Amino acid sequence: MPLSRSHIRKTTEAYLARQPHERDSLAGLMSLLGGDDDPTDRATLPGHVTCSAVVIDREQRVLHIGHKGTGLLLTPGGHAEGNDRTLLAAALREVCEETGLRPGDLCLTLQCLGAPIDIDVHDIDANPGKGEGAHQHFDFRFAFYLVPEEHPRLVLQDEEVTGARWLDFAEVRSSTLRAKLLEARERGLDGRPEPLNASVLIHDHGRYLLHLRDQREWIWAPGTFALLGGGRSWEDASLEATLRRELAEEAPGLEVDGLEPYALEEATGVDGLAVPVQVFHARWSGDPETVDLQEGVLLRWFTPETFERLNLSPGLGDLIRRHAAEHPPADTPPPPPRLLRDDAPAGTELHIVGVHLYLEDAHGRILLGLRHPDSAYAGNTWHFLAGHCEREEAVSCLLREAEEEAGLIIDPDDVELVHVVHLVDSPSARPRIGLIFRARTWSGTPTVREPDRCVEWRFWNPKDLPDAVVPYIRQAIEGIGAGRSYSQTGW
Repeated sequence: MPLSRSHIRKTTEAYLARQPHERDSLAGLMSLLGGDDDPTDRATLPGHVTCSAVVIDREQRVLHIGHKGTGLLLTPGGHAEGNDRTLLAAALREVCEETGLRPGDLCLTLQCLGAPIDIDVHDIDANPGKGEGAHQHFDFRFAFYLVPEEHPRLVLQDEEVTGARWLDFAEVRSSTLRAKLLEARERGLDGRPEPLNASVLIHDHGRYLLHLRDQREWIWAPGTFALLGGGRSWEDASLEATLRRELAEEAPGLEVDGLEPYALEEATGVDGLAVPVQVFHARWSGDPETVDLQEGVLLRWFTPETFERLNLSPGLGDLIRRHAAEHPPADTPPPPPRLLRDDAPAGTELHIVGVHLYLEDAHGRILLGLRHPDSAYAGNTWHFLAGHCEREEAVSCLLREAEEEAGLIIDPDDVELVHVVHLVDSPSARPRIGLIFRARTWSGTPTVREPDRCVEWRFWNPKDLPDAVVPYIRQAIEGIGAGRSYSQTGW
């Protein structure tokens, strides 16, 4: 679908906020945006929007190509197409098509964040061969740095391009662009890539705070565990200011002191652009549950030993392992005291508490897992997704086990207790209390994450269960179906 009128207008206003004296000269563009025709359609007259890429190398030169249609030496660019998500993406596509550069060869510039470096209005002669009358182009020109120190080999588009030249700022053919480049050089536009994104590696006693990102199109690393952070904006005074703004927006209540730069990482943006990222690190010992998370799915502490079970953003596992090796938790607090039998009141029999997930699909079928044949408990038998409570409350244990065992993400507000089983396996065994929780909604597809414990997940009709089901699980399913909240066995 074509670029939205609101996106083009927003980009124009961001440009005019920096170049307010050009509002009158862009009156034709504003009139176009107020009309009914598609602003990017080449059939829209008397003018329409185009996009160009201003590629700057480390010697402060700009890439120009010879344009066969006009015979002019121009920056790469052209008309937007239906699959272009943004004006910047259209400019990026055009430069890659016309020169053979890859998106990863380019990155954004600090001086031109969030807006084009220039919007040029120029006249286009009539082209009877294409059935085009005389019209105007409103050309949105976006600045990119060339990332590699050595220039990649250009592969020029034969149909439209005759050659390529790198011109110094003062030699740039467009007078409006030349003036903008010379002015931006005074503000640091020097052709040398620098970090424009910041993230923070928050750690405490060997644990690392990870953020599960939304599974949405056109966000960076969707559905992965990543560090908190984001991209720099025009108003941010520094990358630390960027990071503190992002924390305030994403995770109100998470306030860290002592932010220090740790590493410079390379990432790839949603449009394929290279994204240098400044990674900070800081200590924090708070409870993620107290954070009012505004973006993403959840925020949790993890240790490096659990990373193999998680879908991490690219390179994050190696980064954290390196940090963990360089910053061993020398001041790790002692483990919490264990409650021994003698600590309980006289006559008390301590119980093991287990949590179980009762998950129904849209057809009323129940999720069960087939335990590994060599499992110490109930080998080759179907069982609920389940686990034992550590020093944690039951719902948190359930959410942790669901994610660790099957990759399921569950909101604690969507969980309800539906049955309790009080059981003992033998006269000498420690008694158990099984808490069975129903999850009303969840995200993710059950995936075998711990193959040494479970070899398959499958949904079963509760009236047609397999023969090999753990007995107390079968009893609990029947009890839930009958509306009973409690059952007991083995006593």
